[in-house]
This record gives sequence, structure tokens and C-alpha cells, in this order.
Amino acid sequence: MADVNSVSAVVQDGKVQNLNNKSKKTEEASKAGYDKDSFMKILVAQMKYQDPLEPTSNTEYIAQYATFTEVEQISNMANAMSMSRASELVGKEVRVVQENPDNGKTTDITGKVDYVTYSGNKAYLTINGSKYSVDDVVEVYAEDFTDAKAVVEDFQKAIDKLPATIDFINEEEHGLTIDTMYEFYTTKMDEKAKKMMDPDYVTALQQYVNRIDQLRGDTPRSLSATSSSSESKIEKVEPVET
Repeated sequence: MADVNSVSAVVQDGKVQNLNNKSKKTEEASKAGYDKDSFMKILVAQMKYQDPLEPTSNTEYIAQYATFTEVEQISNMANAMSMSRASELVGKEVRVVQENPDNGKTTDITGKVDYVTYSGNKAYLTINGSKYSVDDVVEVYAEDFTDAKAVVEDFQKAIDKLPATIDFINEEEHGLTIDTMYEFYTTKMDEKAKKMMDPDYVTALQQYVNRIDQLRGDTPRSLSATSSSSESKIEKVEPVET
């Protein structure tokens, strides 16, 4: 027995009518908003039901049509600019904030745009397999900013892996790691990334470096002028007597 839910067409006046296509066309028309045909229908209705004692002049009808045409051209131009902007976002990292009209919940995601699709004069960005309207993009990141952000995130994660208590730091387990992090921060990390560092992480790194220098009996090292604002928070450690 055939499943009634699988029926997608009916016969009307001897012709096959596809319900799916009809529904699709209706949906596309509603997305597109009022077009010239819709406007003309409204205009005809207005003429049909106008007050015969005070009829609307032809000049007023022409003015209305001219106004509608101007608005339509502006709308088309805005859509074209939006689509052009969307194509330029491919490969870039963006931040999208999207609100669900049904429950009022807000989705805030950041990711790289894989590709762009167009539907009903609208552009949609695909990020990590999900589609988002280009109108919901609130931030676009430059490539150097994205690279610096990734470096900072990885560097701070490396700091998180060190013991939270400074007394648990020892030369054998942590000396080489802290030396490498100190060298990377002072000689290889660019200024953009340094400015993005959380000050608490800079302070923590300085404390780890001071701890290793204390254990070795070496002169305390500094993380350069970039961390000068954080140095006041660091407890001065006296060299270990030998």
C-alpha cells in the first residue's frame, strides 16, 4: 500500500500539479517581498475602490509608481552590495551573532568562512558546516590578527599546563619548558600578539621565569618593556645562597 505522505502531485483539469514546486515558488515569492506585479495589483485595487466623488489623479498614480521603482532600485543595489561583500569573506575569519526569533536565544560563533551560497537575493556564509546570513556578521578579522590570536591562545594554553603553585616548579621538570617560553615571548612573538596577551598570563610567565632563575642562582630575567605594567605585581625573589 502506498504511503499517502509520499504523494507529491495531484491531477487537476487533466494536468499534473506538483505540490512541492508550488510550495517552493510560494516560499520564494514571500522571501522576495513585494515586486512590480504585487505593486500593480495594489494600484489596480486602489483605483477600483477609490472614492468616485474624489478620484485620485493620474499624476498621483505616476508619482506612487515612480517612488516604488526608486525604492526597488535602492533595494536591488543594497542586495548586490551585500552579495559582493559576502564573496569577499571566503577564507576569512568572522564573528556571527544570530538571534532565534522563536525563543530569543542568541548564537555567537567565530570561525573561518568556507564558502558562500545565494538564495532569494540573500547571501549565506558556511562556517564549520552551518549556514549563517551575511547580515548577522558583526566582526571580520584580518589574517595577521587571526594568526596572532592563534599564537596567543596556544601560548596561554601552554602556560596553563604549568603548576598553578609556584613552589611546585622545579628545574628538572620545568626548566627547559620555561626557558623555551621565555625565549619565544621575548624574541619571536610579535608586538600585535603581545598586546593581545592576557596581563595575568604575562605576570604568571614572569613569575615562572623568576622561579627558575632563583633555583639556578642566576640574575632574574625580564620579559622586556611589554610586561613593565605587570612587574609591579610580581613578588621580588632573592637569589638562593650557595
